[in-house]
Amino acid sequence: MIPFSKTPLALKLGVILAAFALLPACSDDNHRHEPEVEVPTPDPDDGTGETPARTLSFTGVATPTTDQEKRQILAAPKVEVDGEEYEIGFHTLLRSGDVVNGNVTFGLLVDAAGQALYDADGMIKVTDANEHTSLLPVADRLFSVSQMETRPGAMFLMELDQDATTGELTTKELWQIDQSGVDGGWVHCAASVTPWNAHLASEEYEPDARFLPTSVETAADGYSATMLEYYADPSQWNPYFYGWNIEINVNAEGDAAPTTDLVKHYAMGRLAFELSYVMPDSKTVYMTDDGTNVGFYMFIADSAGDLSAGTVYAAKWNQTSAEGLGAADLEWVSLGHATDAEIDAAVHGADGVPAVTFNDIFEVDAEGCIATATNGNKECLSVKPGMETIASRLETRRYAALMGASTEFRKEEGVTFDPAGNKLYLAMSEVGKGMTDGAGDVQIAEANACGAVYQLDVAADSEIGSDYVAINMSGLIGGIPAQYAVDSPFAGNTCDVDAIANPDNVTFITGYNTLIIGEDTGSGHQNDVIWSLNLDDVDAADSTAGLTRIKTTPYGSETTSPYWYPNINGFGYLMSVVQHPYGESDGDKLAPGSLEHRAYTGYVGPFPAMDTSAE
Repeated sequence: MIPFSKTPLALKLGVILAAFALLPACSDDNHRHEPEVEVPTPDPDDGTGETPARTLSFTGVATPTTDQEKRQILAAPKVEVDGEEYEIGFHTLLRSGDVVNGNVTFGLLVDAAGQALYDADGMIKVTDANEHTSLLPVADRLFSVSQMETRPGAMFLMELDQDATTGELTTKELWQIDQSGVDGGWVHCAASVTPWNAHLASEEYEPDARFLPTSVETAADGYSATMLEYYADPSQWNPYFYGWNIEINVNAEGDAAPTTDLVKHYAMGRLAFELSYVMPDSKTVYMTDDGTNVGFYMFIADSAGDLSAGTVYAAKWNQTSAEGLGAADLEWVSLGHATDAEIDAAVHGADGVPAVTFNDIFEVDAEGCIATATNGNKECLSVKPGMETIASRLETRRYAALMGASTEFRKEEGVTFDPAGNKLYLAMSEVGKGMTDGAGDVQIAEANACGAVYQLDVAADSEIGSDYVAINMSGLIGGIPAQYAVDSPFAGNTCDVDAIANPDNVTFITGYNTLIIGEDTGSGHQNDVIWSLNLDDVDAADSTAGLTRIKTTPYGSETTSPYWYPNINGFGYLMSVVQHPYGESDGDKLAPGSLEHRAYTGYVGPFPAMDTSAE
């Protein structure tokens, strides 16, 4: 989720901790289908014919201008909900390197045997790349799965205490989640919670199987080499182990220690997953793909609540406007049906047949091959006969391009849904590269280095078999490139400080027409921001209208994965992580021996319960 690149950074935690490694979102024919365009209109829900008035406003925070402010987390102290004021703020559950009950170190990186990894100077590796943390009520207990954006990936299970009077959350216990049953984890970016209360994790920036087929090439690759430390034998490396959605279900009975069940869903395809978001039908899933020249995808599960089988679709952008942030009607290209089991067999080998390789799937530069540009690479490929289904899942982006879908998006990040307005909201951290190069499907007239949030109407499509098919896409709000004078308190910010900069993850406060936007920006804003956007106040002529700054983060950090929970036992929470302070910029401002580089995992709140109907 870092805007342009991710590089490892080793940091130390003093005498107790070791080096912190910072490493750095039902048919088998390939038909194109134009969906029906009727959008259902919601009905009033109070029986009077009028929708009850609901109001939400935050006491915002100012742009940090002093060195002291730029080193802090500043969060909205108060919120007014339906005319009543409540005290809120940012509350830390854990920081990277914290040890809970003398047992588990939060952020520790381990190998397949569960043993701590060490860096070159013999110190254990603890990461500041905290990414996403969830809230999962199970029976009468409350848990959180927290994932790290590292290679190898790390996951932790927290049990939380919740104060019944104030709603305050505190960490009670911590366990490291074993990922060895799914070949380990890789660059866990954003996540979501499914309608059936599972944590749906991501694996971003999937290793390129064409160029990293074995551990020999991988050892020489600066980004991927650290993953080899996970295995007892580095030759176990297989690039197709990574780039999947992972479903984590937490099981808890009585007071016994909880257990976790992990499944990689091969049927959903392999991408640079930023985030996968399951719609209210428990069947339709939108999947975002981070990078340069990437696509936008939809998965339709065969059965509600079961992601192990279904059809993947890739969006085709049929442009209707090149102005501003651009606009298009969307067409969905079927990539075919698959199951976890059949793709698992291709990834791991089965019945004496070895695991599939890139060269088993594609002919490169062969006669009649199709030239594509995906993930920044231009290449000419053709699928070998009989390998279409395998290609659609192991090489989803490449296959989508070959099938005519649009793979030109730049820095596609988080996605969320407003059930009342029947709209998806999609963050695009930067509008550029393939979106503005004058070639292909997406031909927006002007780049925007500060990024944008797009809106997409959804409607029923009987042929695809979903009530939630996106039918169009247009710009909602964009950042504003800016240049401040050297003597300005905002000097160094390259995006207007009162507008968004490189939006990353988004979440929606249902019933209050409010979109929450988190940033992952480098020079755009020196201190990354979480914004509240009142959609009633959005003005196409003013990209600052409706925005309230509700949180800022320290130098060099990003605001990963804000996620809204309207009602957990009578309280609402906006979960929020502050990733790698001083790690993306301004490292020179970190005093020698300081521990302020440690990440923060926590929440903004508590709010009153705001569990409202979509209508």
